[in-house]
Amino acid sequence: MEITACRFAMPAKDLYHDTVVQALIKDGWEITDDPLLLSYGGRELYVDLGIEKRAIAAQKDDQKIAVEIKSFLKPSPVRDLEEAVGQYGVYQSILTEIAPERILYLAVPRRSYETIFTEKLGQLIIKRLQIKLLVFDEELVRIVQWIP
Repeated sequence: MEITACRFAMPAKDLYHDTVVQALIKDGWEITDDPLLLSYGGRELYVDLGIEKRAIAAQKDDQKIAVEIKSFLKPSPVRDLEEAVGQYGVYQSILTEIAPERILYLAVPRRSYETIFTEKLGQLIIKRLQIKLLVFDEELVRIVQWIP
């Protein structure tokens, strides 16, 4: 029997992956892709989650979002921010081209939002790069804030 390697390696799941999935389901979202594959220019990348919220009849259209989850566990929150923002920018650029109806969110734990993201540096980055945040409570397993 021969074992062949997969052409594309799947990315490792973030520490809070399952927590965010459970919190989103509690919030009424349906996980459609875990992970969400993005193909562009012969390259394949993976956003952690593809999610939809079905509209109730006579209301607005279904909502489609993509969520990239980050733990912010490195000794340097600035380094974590740099990596998360870089990844967010790459995914946002591709989504704009191939799925402009899908809104990208960066999921971060409450403790990270209340530190680096509320500081002057974090606020500048969010504003200038128009980053959308999904803040979750890892202990209560719930979404605490959506920041458009």
